[in-house]
Amino acid sequence: MAVKLKIKKGDTVKIIAGDDKGKTGEVIKVMPKEMKVLVKGCKIAKKAVKPDQEKNPDGGFINKEMPIDISNVAKVEGA
Repeated sequence: MAVKLKIKKGDTVKIIAGDDKGKTGEVIKVMPKEMKVLVKGCKIAKKAVKPDQEKNPDGGFINKEMPIDISNVAKVEGA
């Protein structure tokens, strides 16, 4: 059974708990099965990337948004 969430892609949300508390950002992706959301510019992690021919021939590190639990974000009204 799918869970109905009040937050959807494109909404502006405020982080209410965790290291990025107080930041606001746009929702990039909603994952209802895991009850998590990806917020643009929040909870950034540095990920090691192996070299490949197309996207990243040198490899190295990239900054990537990590999922945040939906209970730690609040929808910003009027945005």
